[in-house]
Amino acid sequence: MTSGPSRPVKLCGTEAMDAPSRRLSAGKLSVELENGQLRYVSLAGIEALRAIAFLVRDENWGTYAPSIEGLDIRETGDSFTVSYRAVCADARQRLSYEARITGSSEGSLAFDAVMTPESDFVTNRAGFIVLHPAGLAGRKLKVTHTDGSEDETRFPELISPSQPVFNIRALTHEATPGLWATCRMEGDAFEMEDQRNWTDASYKTYVRPLSLPWGYTLANGSLHEQSVRLSFTGAVEQSHRESPGQAMIRLGAELGKTMPEICVALPASGAKATLSAIDSLRALRPAFLVCEVDTRDGRGLDEFDVYAKAAEAASANVVLEVVVPDERDAAASLAPVAEAAARAGLKPEAVIVSSAADLKSWQPGAARPEKPAVEEIAKAARGAFPAARVGGGMLSTFTELNRKRPKPELSDFITHTTCSIVHAADDRSVMETLETLPAIIASTKAMIGDKSYRIGPSAIAARSNPYGKGLADNPGAERVCLTDKDPRQRGLFNAAWTLGYAAACAYGGVEAVALGATTGPLGFIHRRGDGAAPYFDAIDAPALYPAFHVMAGLSRGRRRRLIEASVSEPRRFTALAWLQDERVVLWLANLTAESLNLRIDGLGGEGRQLTVIDAASFETATTMLHALDSLRRPLDRPELTLGAYAVARVD
Repeated sequence: MTSGPSRPVKLCGTEAMDAPSRRLSAGKLSVELENGQLRYVSLAGIEALRAIAFLVRDENWGTYAPSIEGLDIRETGDSFTVSYRAVCADARQRLSYEARITGSSEGSLAFDAVMTPESDFVTNRAGFIVLHPAGLAGRKLKVTHTDGSEDETRFPELISPSQPVFNIRALTHEATPGLWATCRMEGDAFEMEDQRNWTDASYKTYVRPLSLPWGYTLANGSLHEQSVRLSFTGAVEQSHRESPGQAMIRLGAELGKTMPEICVALPASGAKATLSAIDSLRALRPAFLVCEVDTRDGRGLDEFDVYAKAAEAASANVVLEVVVPDERDAAASLAPVAEAAARAGLKPEAVIVSSAADLKSWQPGAARPEKPAVEEIAKAARGAFPAARVGGGMLSTFTELNRKRPKPELSDFITHTTCSIVHAADDRSVMETLETLPAIIASTKAMIGDKSYRIGPSAIAARSNPYGKGLADNPGAERVCLTDKDPRQRGLFNAAWTLGYAAACAYGGVEAVALGATTGPLGFIHRRGDGAAPYFDAIDAPALYPAFHVMAGLSRGRRRRLIEASVSEPRRFTALAWLQDERVVLWLANLTAESLNLRIDGLGGEGRQLTVIDAASFETATTMLHALDSLRRPLDRPELTLGAYAVARVD
């Protein structure tokens, strides 16, 4: 027997709560204050900045969670003031800063910080970042530089692999026709990066140029002052709602596209556990199992028999991801992989080979190891596996693909992954990463032309850390950047995120999308021993995570014809629809922590059936293999209410 899960566990897989926010207003100016930082800076309902934050990072790019003391908030109708002291510390070092935020009804906003290390403090970055929303892509941007010069450019439309703007003192952009926002930054030189590289839904302007060394040391007792000022000119030409309107989904015509192959990773560490859950794997019905081999230490070579058995049981093809050492002959490195596959009778559908260097992050233009070159790797892969398709691109993230552009002529398809917790791990930031997928897909297609394109295996969490020594541990099941143990994998949150991710890939024309893993920290099937998992560890029978049913249901849509499913508020919910035997199958997901009333336009017909995976059906979904069908009920009206992070199928 098991006790019922709490609402936080149902939603996000953990009892740990996300940081609360508080809305502050001064006339038409509004912000959200969250853990000492500002989000959604808006004037008359127009978002001007996604965030202003004072961040302190360690030498591995990990972000300290500040301990805030003496928080004082004062509001009048015409102004607000916030002040606090924050401490960033670990076992080795400590730093504090005093912060003050003021806003006025005239539309002016100021965020000041004075930072004092209380020991010698090693950091890769310490200071302000300013986030401009990704929706500004292609719009004009006026730049004032640190030397006083001015020029005009545009926010990049395709994702820029390198910094689009350097030596910044102020940035001015048109937030909406007739309304201009100017953000001035003092205290150091700032530069901008296109943060969509990491799936963040923003352009990030940050302190201290990356051309300077990191990590650098702030001396004990030294004083560092920085500030950000925001002001507006012009006026809003039309009124804008600050509260959401009626949520609508409109179904339209066929799009000439089909559903991608839905795939899942089978990591070496989870291979044997997957065989013990083979009935669940059969129900998942992935098109491919993405299996890993690392020739540097032999990881995965002993699992080929298991890979073959799992693939046969699931009627799935196998894609091999192979890492080869730097400065060695690629053909020699692949020989034992081909031999192991032959012994197991495993005939992979595709092989993707990466040099070890390409698992790490490199700044644009940096010198990389010269061997093995991509040409050598492609030739060696075709020699070792002549019947397999050869993939190119990156086993790491889109960021690295964008910085080391692929050579499509060498490969049969191009691939990369993503991670949604590189820079921020709170719930809203993670869900906002879905906004960037269309830009990532468009940017990749601009590189590769009509070459086939696959994405994944991707997850909310990180498979690896290209930016530091290793993945962050997460024993407390909290929201932590660059960890492979994100608790939301177990909750409804991941079910909604998974649908949003698959929908973006489907409508973007991606050939195949791999998400998560069979078992383990990135898995869809619960496995004991991956850290404490409230509720799931007490289940005596096989247990599933809610996103399992999303993956299983989407697998049924393989190669079906997509139809248009436009949504009125894409930041609040997502939709995906295809034709199956000339009837519509519609998937919906609430991307927020609030209930959502939806109306469907264009569904038509009678005998509609509805399945909802939400807090009410959570226990059924986590213990019943075929819950997707067992939970079906009639849908009499083209309207429904979805609870927090709920997913629904209508057919």
